Amino acid sequence: MTQVIWIIAAVLVTFTAGYVGYSRYLTQFVELDEDAETPAHKYEDGQEYVPSKKPVLLGHHYSSIAGGAPIVGPITAGAIWGWVPALLWIAIGNPLMGAVHDFVSLSGSLRHEGKSIGYMIGEYVGESGKNMLLWFAFLTIILVVAVFALVVGIVFNAYPQVVTASLLYIGLALAFGVYLYQFNGPFIPGTVVFVVGVFASVWVGLQYPLALFAGDYPAGTIVLLGGAGDWVPGAAALGGNTAGWIPVVMVYAAIASALPVWVLLQPRDYLSSFLLYTGVGGAIVAIIVGTVLGTSSSPLVIDSSIGAFEGFWGVEGAGLAPLFPLLFITIACGTISGFHSLVSSGTTAKQLDNETDARLIGYGGMLGEGLLAAVALSTLAVAGFADPEGGIGAALPNFAEGGGIILTSVGVSETVGAVFMALVLCSFLLTSTDTAVRLGRYMMEEIVGTPAGRTDTGLNMDPQSIARGRYTNPLVQILPAYLLVVSGQWVVLWQLFGGANQLLAALALLTATVWLANWDDNKQLVSTGVPMAIMVTITVLGLSILVFYENLYLNLLQGGAETAEAMVSSGVQMAIGLVLIGLALALVRLGYRNIQTVRSGPERPAAEPGDD
Repeated sequence: MTQVIWIIAAVLVTFTAGYVGYSRYLTQFVELDEDAETPAHKYEDGQEYVPSKKPVLLGHHYSSIAGGAPIVGPITAGAIWGWVPALLWIAIGNPLMGAVHDFVSLSGSLRHEGKSIGYMIGEYVGESGKNMLLWFAFLTIILVVAVFALVVGIVFNAYPQVVTASLLYIGLALAFGVYLYQFNGPFIPGTVVFVVGVFASVWVGLQYPLALFAGDYPAGTIVLLGGAGDWVPGAAALGGNTAGWIPVVMVYAAIASALPVWVLLQPRDYLSSFLLYTGVGGAIVAIIVGTVLGTSSSPLVIDSSIGAFEGFWGVEGAGLAPLFPLLFITIACGTISGFHSLVSSGTTAKQLDNETDARLIGYGGMLGEGLLAAVALSTLAVAGFADPEGGIGAALPNFAEGGGIILTSVGVSETVGAVFMALVLCSFLLTSTDTAVRLGRYMMEEIVGTPAGRTDTGLNMDPQSIARGRYTNPLVQILPAYLLVVSGQWVVLWQLFGGANQLLAALALLTATVWLANWDDNKQLVSTGVPMAIMVTITVLGLSILVFYENLYLNLLQGGAETAEAMVSSGVQMAIGLVLIGLALALVRLGYRNIQTVRSGPERPAAEPGDD
């Protein structure tokens, strides 16, 4: 039988080659300058623009981009089409497409005052293109918030130990922020003390699990409220405890997004990054040790339920699932993700201390997420997967259970290892959720217009101020996100999220290509243009299957939608899918026209890649 270590070996080889070679070329290509003033220094305000130490910002960036998708996607895709296609898309696509996407999004934002990709493309194709991309990104953010809050609720319900540990590490992050920025405490000693506290919170969580409503939990679980929570909106589809945690997570995200970055966002992401590095790195080390020494509780080989290649149409029971294009949408984060362009050009570009840090944080951070995807695929391979149709609900326990088996190689009990891996997953999700809400506010600030370095509270009667306000804008996002989740159509929500996310990645690459074309006639456009064309093709085809086959043909014409609610849901899905396709194709057309104009016009002197 094939050993799991080959999955890890493949990504380590391609990722190392990408970082050592390709990322160095890209750094020279976009002319990063260690002496240039970054937006974090130029607009430093203590709120959003805050120059940050490289390890702190790497922790924030990595924690923000790595959510539940690089776990759910590889597990689901590996079960449907086999582990080989999933591995190839991660190992090859990440260094050539995903890491490039993140790096150029961050680098381009640096040269445009730390503004988003929407602002960047508006500089070259006009206000209409800017607004289309910003609205596209804002709507995608709502889907991100809905999906991530849902997944956190599922994990909290499955592992109540994680609730306690998560609450403790948020409290530790608040204390670390005060220690670092208010008392100017020594960085390294403080890191040691607080990181130890984060790991200690795992032990406390194991001793004192926490749940909102009664359910089938480990002995000693503290239940806060009486009954089963049947009255909570969405309980019929999700269960009372899961449905109850979702609004709690969304309210937390709203509050966290409104706080200055130094209070919670930076210190929490930095501290949790050690948890995440340990989870990903520990699993990789455990796979190597377990393979060489045979110390794991079960052999670290690929389970017989997981095929190497299950055919173009996937396993029986998964429905119409053509490998092309659906594999490349199912595995989004972990290979390439449009959400990362919002993080790179939203929060990270406003905190970069030195331009040359973009290589490690942008390109290297994405490789780190690819390692998480490889670990997720390895947990699938070890534990097996009997229900490829189960989606999120089936994939998440698989990650924890498979991770628990893997960690036995280094002496960790299977029970403790499973809870630890669940906490790793939850840490990714919580950081991504509140970062997403903050990014949504940035999108709206640029839509309605806000000078760089200025933020509004929103606590007045001005509609524009309310829309972009630090305290009011989060409500604009979490209310529709909550309604989407409690509708019970979370499977549909995941499909729309995947399509919108990958289409956003294509548009971010389009933005970078337009920026490079306008910067200098001699700049090659292959590094960004080819991945952009691939992603546009993949995503438009994938969304077309969702719109025309699954909804129009199966649900409406063939009667698959048996209730009025299901018919309305299919209609909404079709409308959203068509809007996404239309916006994307319109933006591609505008971008292509701009590139044609600047590259076919009279020869121009090379311009500085700035805010022209």
